[in-house]
Amino acid sequence: MRHLALLLLLLSPLAALPAGAATVYKCTGADGRVSFQDHPCARAQRQDIVPLADPAPLAPLPPRPAASDDRDTSPTPPPAPAAPPEPAAPLPGLYACTRATDGKFYISRNGDPQPYLAPFGMVGMVQTPLAQGGAGGVSAPELNRGKVTSGLVSSNYVWVQDQCRPMSYGETCHALQDDYDDNARKLRRAFKSDRPPLERRDDELRAQLASCR
Repeated sequence: MRHLALLLLLLSPLAALPAGAATVYKCTGADGRVSFQDHPCARAQRQDIVPLADPAPLAPLPPRPAASDDRDTSPTPPPAPAAPPEPAAPLPGLYACTRATDGKFYISRNGDPQPYLAPFGMVGMVQTPLAQGGAGGVSAPELNRGKVTSGLVSSNYVWVQDQCRPMSYGETCHALQDDYDDNARKLRRAFKSDRPPLERRDDELRAQLASCR
């Protein structure tokens, strides 16, 4: 056991021998000292040859991967263009008008309505109803029988004109929304043949309402 340990200790320097060294020389001196070497022993030493198996060739090391930067250096593609927003149409010029004959409110695109003739009784000048001899004492049946003369008209009718004012931004948007809702109801109930004009009006109102956002 002691000789085996000594042999391993003496063989350890031979681990670094070249790959082609397959023979080891055991040299024993006159004093009994043993040494191992890769060349023949001196003449004064006893030489024993210890054959060694050829070492297996070392497997080649895998190629070292090239250093790479985790960052993506490729040019960044330009962002996809955003979907174009729904085109907005300018708000129409709307007017809030009051009818001269009955004071009712209505919306008009014309801020300068034409004057028109109205019986006195319709504008509050004569309170007597037309059927009871209103309009300056001329009854409605007599007017319908073709007995109306220019004198009767000038004496019993008066020129009136509705009063209008421009609607504000908020009023205009509110009126357009009401118009859109009313048109949408008609569109839902319309027959297929009646839908085209309502659909065009729907597109027009949508574009105008886009300016209210």
